Amino acid sequence: MRKTILAGTFGGLAALASLGISALHGEMPAPRQAQVQAQSKHSRALPLQGGQNFRDLGGYRTRDGRTVRWGLLYRSGAMNGLTEADFAYLDRIGIRTVCDFRSTDERKAAPVRWPDGKAPKVFADDYKLDMGGLDFRAAKSWNGDQAHRMMASLYPRLLEQFNGQYRRMFEQFLAGNVPLAFNCSAGKDRTGVAAALILTALDVPRETVIQDYLLSNRHFDPRRAVTADDSVSQGWKQLPPPVLQAFMGVDRSYIEAVFRVIDAYPGGPEAYLRDKLGLSGADLVALRRRFTEK
Repeated sequence: MRKTILAGTFGGLAALASLGISALHGEMPAPRQAQVQAQSKHSRALPLQGGQNFRDLGGYRTRDGRTVRWGLLYRSGAMNGLTEADFAYLDRIGIRTVCDFRSTDERKAAPVRWPDGKAPKVFADDYKLDMGGLDFRAAKSWNGDQAHRMMASLYPRLLEQFNGQYRRMFEQFLAGNVPLAFNCSAGKDRTGVAAALILTALDVPRETVIQDYLLSNRHFDPRRAVTADDSVSQGWKQLPPPVLQAFMGVDRSYIEAVFRVIDAYPGGPEAYLRDKLGLSGADLVALRRRFTEK
């Protein structure tokens, strides 16, 4: 793995316990009965011992007054820390498909060892994460504002770099292969953009989408993240705290940079979803019918 800042930020994050960093703040098949019971309290964050930023996208109101259904769409960080009890819980709620956005190196460094006979269908692409060759020598001299601006400038690249994986995720939704969880390493960058696209497709108001994105400041714990390259971990230690905070957290300016691209597309968000993600008007109607309720 190249020693790039973004290989740590968008990719396998460094193990940061030594830094003393605290957590930043057809028709749909019927859900299993156990799944309904497990989600009866509608908890946003799943009660997992080894989960990382594992959250349900249900419960959000759409612009026409419907509600995103609970227990079908999940966003997460890396799942390599899941315990035996966690795997049993995910089996009870019926997770059947996983879209893993992590790179080849990230998956090798933090493999997910699903129990025999209980593994969902996992979709992942082999690729090497490369976000422009930025190195820690430059970031060491930045302040927090510079780091935030850099992150915001890099976020729109995710739309293009992971377009194929986002399209495949929507294909799984349309095929009814749910409950589905999608993840990267931290569950905040690649996953954050994916969640924003999903909620936008379901006609959830923009501010609600942004607030869901910002929840990663509460639910992502960088101390539990890993990296495939120890040199990346050493690089993080050299960064000023405000810069490290900008990389390890999320900020509305990051996701707003993504929305500026989507909004500027000729025809706006629905045209973007159609042309870039292959979602026709009929597909959007189907998604909203299947994943929202009155």
